[in-house]
Amino acid sequence: MTKDASTAISAGLLEEAGVAHGFFTRAGGVSTGLYASLNGGVGSRDDPDAVAENRRRMAAHLGVAPTHFLVPYQIHSPDAVIVTEPFSERPRCDALATNVPGLGLGVTGADCGIVLFADASAGVIGAAHAGWKGALTGVLEATLAAMETLGANRASTIAVLGPTIGRESYEVGPEFYARFVELDEEYAAFFTPSSGEGRFMFDLPGFIGLRLGRAGVGRFEDLALDTYADADRFYSYRRSVHRQEADYGRLVAAIALV
Repeated sequence: MTKDASTAISAGLLEEAGVAHGFFTRAGGVSTGLYASLNGGVGSRDDPDAVAENRRRMAAHLGVAPTHFLVPYQIHSPDAVIVTEPFSERPRCDALATNVPGLGLGVTGADCGIVLFADASAGVIGAAHAGWKGALTGVLEATLAAMETLGANRASTIAVLGPTIGRESYEVGPEFYARFVELDEEYAAFFTPSSGEGRFMFDLPGFIGLRLGRAGVGRFEDLALDTYADADRFYSYRRSVHRQEADYGRLVAAIALV
């Protein structure tokens, strides 16, 4: 079950755990045009002051200081970094973990999976950006490993997948399919033939769920929200390409111990 607000969507599992969090939509910010309105992407060509204000609002939603709202420099890697204090230079990685109250961990996405983790009993949280490449190469498992270093237990860890491009919206080519199936034939279950000859529809949320299950996460929740299909609430890189738009905003998922 989820509670849907205009600015941020909350997840039932994380609410039960009593962890401050939000899967932010594109509503409730100050950006305009293509970025309207809660664009959290410093890598976009949006007004930097507008992005800073949007992130300040996200930090306030979590109950942390803007200086303690931490988002990495994402590079579609399998790398997770433990943070214990605010950083001045963003680490180049795709996941963060901490056990320090007052730090807000965030990741951005605009079709890629944005996943929040918590072991409330251990007081450890994490956030991961999992596009197809990161999910395939191990960013989810790396996040859990980083959390374990801080005292978390996988069996008591919950993971929630936020707004992500859905199977019905994600068409890929034969080389993409081959890359997955060459690694594990079971991955074929996440591909269905599309109307395009030799092409497939890829279930990224389902694949993320499989990887988390294999990694031993205690409970998993997929909010089942398709970024591509819901232009009113979510940014989508793929939709921007199909519409031939010049740029696109970034959604943010964030979590904090407060």
